[in-house]
Amino acid sequence: MQNIYYWSPCLNKVGTVKSTVNSALSLSRYSQDKFIVKIINICGEWDEYKDIFKKNNIEVIDLNFNYFKYLPKKGFFQSRFSYIIMILFSIIPLYRLLKKDKPEFIVLHLLTSLPLLLLNFFRFETNFILRISGYPKLNFWRKIFWKISSKKIKKITCPTKDLIEQLQNSEIFEKKDIVYLPDAIINIKDFVSQIKYDSINKIVNHKNRYFISVGRLTRQKNFSYLIDEFFEFSKTNNETDLLIFGDGDQKKYLLKKIKKKNLTKRIFLMGHSSKIYSFMKKADAFILSSLWEDPGFVLIEAALSNLFIISSDCPNGPKEFLQNGKAGFLYESNKKSALKDKLNEFCNLKDDFKKKKFEAKRNCFDYTMFRHSLFLTKILCH
Repeated sequence: MQNIYYWSPCLNKVGTVKSTVNSALSLSRYSQDKFIVKIINICGEWDEYKDIFKKNNIEVIDLNFNYFKYLPKKGFFQSRFSYIIMILFSIIPLYRLLKKDKPEFIVLHLLTSLPLLLLNFFRFETNFILRISGYPKLNFWRKIFWKISSKKIKKITCPTKDLIEQLQNSEIFEKKDIVYLPDAIINIKDFVSQIKYDSINKIVNHKNRYFISVGRLTRQKNFSYLIDEFFEFSKTNNETDLLIFGDGDQKKYLLKKIKKKNLTKRIFLMGHSSKIYSFMKKADAFILSSLWEDPGFVLIEAALSNLFIISSDCPNGPKEFLQNGKAGFLYESNKKSALKDKLNEFCNLKDDFKKKKFEAKRNCFDYTMFRHSLFLTKILCH
């Protein structure tokens, strides 16, 4: 049995948090005969998941005292300050942990600079696995830092093949060290159970037809653009509403924009919901307006819910998942009228409606927790 530790300190519930949780759960459930899985809890950020981890025989290692609740989490500069505090308080404890426990593997998801910094100055018996996702800005300092660290990193995992190509072209890492590892997004059993529960309890009570979009209300998700495009679309269509699920820094700004465009009876900010699958099942289509994704949890969940998908062609995942438009609609990211035109095209769509939905649903297979465990086990065992 080999020990595998997960390092993924977080301030907010970004997609990488769910990716970390599901990855750890997948190994614990499907590779329990090979690995002992542990989560490094820097300052209490994983406390709310302790019951889930305990139920699945995943140990949580408390690195420091619990000061997570005192850290500022909203705002660019405030969050950067919090991350600096987390790094400073974790340098010595992390060094001691790795020296004492000597785990066979540590998987780095977030705030990877600290463990990589230690790796460059000290010798460890642990294999470092670096996960790179999203659309990383390859600025001068990041390139230098990654280049220095590259020879000591065992493997670099990427959730999309487009990102693998980008990193290979950057010539920072050896091509043979960069491997494909789709995120563990889908637990079929939990998904089916949630759908059945929501159906019985009649969760959805929205009367009109609607499009649905899901994500944090941040710049990355580009909801401001979505509202602008829906405004233009609504001039010729008064039958379909827009439901946006999520919360974030831009909530007040988006509410103000919706009110200014007189769309308060057409666009609804729904906040967080644990019953999102049921809203997806009733929607006409799912819209992804992001500036970058890899390919995004909600995109996969929408496809599994048998939703038609209309997505921006942003890097690095949607275009790959939708097979360049074979499994849904793609529009040019952030281009004026591009999304509006696709919405109008969707309303007139007849022939390949079901075929595109089938293709998208079939593409979900690689993103199950079981498949993730197979991919990751193969990477670790080689």
